[in-house]
Amino acid sequence: MDKLVERENAPRNSLVTAPALAVQFFLIPLAVVALTVLVFVGFRSMVADERSARNYLEEIRFGGWYRQWPAAFELSQLMADPKVRADRALAPELVKAFVEAKDYDPRVRRYLALAIGRLDPPLPAEAVDKLSQALADPDSESRISAIWALGSSGDPSVVPKLQPLYASSDPGIRKMVVYALGALPGDAQAETLRSALEDPTADVRWNAAVALARHSSRDGVRIIEQMLDRSYVERNVTRNVNLISEDEDPIADVMISGLRAAATLKETSLRASIEGLSQQDRSLKVRQAALEALKDFS
Repeated sequence: MDKLVERENAPRNSLVTAPALAVQFFLIPLAVVALTVLVFVGFRSMVADERSARNYLEEIRFGGWYRQWPAAFELSQLMADPKVRADRALAPELVKAFVEAKDYDPRVRRYLALAIGRLDPPLPAEAVDKLSQALADPDSESRISAIWALGSSGDPSVVPKLQPLYASSDPGIRKMVVYALGALPGDAQAETLRSALEDPTADVRWNAAVALARHSSRDGVRIIEQMLDRSYVERNVTRNVNLISEDEDPIADVMISGLRAAATLKETSLRASIEGLSQQDRSLKVRQAALEALKDFS
């Protein structure tokens, strides 16, 4: 026991203990970090996806059912690349896959419709025709995707095909119809958009006001004014934290859409509200959008 006590009380040589401390507090953690980085890089190299749009199309058409809709989703995301969506030779293949997917998981049709809608306009006539046929699809989400794609087509001939869908009992369908009609050129849809200003669903009214502003119509100014009222928007928007990330703010998104619509119209009656938002709103995104809107009034 005495020897043990003597050993514990003996003075330590710092030159001897320093390497041990370095190993304990520096080299071992560094090794762990290095190993973690190597594992991460190795994993990323395995999952890195360099497939082209046609690779995804092949997987959708000929792959197993468990890979079809993920491939369709990845393809729809890939279409955000200007070089990909500018490939006119890709359109016929997308349309063919869209038609063949009729008996697949409905998600495949949804994402393929989005992919077609992201092609540079104007869409080929065959694409417009097949998307128009999809307006009768039994899956409501597929119909919504087809409506969006037709709204992105730049083809005013689809307006008469979309207008009857505003009579749907599904507010999601009505909302997308109004959005699509606003995105399409021409004035044939004006009456439907004005009717949508009285829709029982706030989202539909907001879309109608913004759509009319895009067509240089001031008929929706009173709705746009409501979109700039944070307390009003908060009463009509439910922020579900389980479904969206902390970075997303649907209330701010509505207000920013209203600000852009007001700026498009250069609506002087809303200037005071916009100035107030630029100085006092709790959202920095809204303040910035208000400042940008005010530039259009000068």
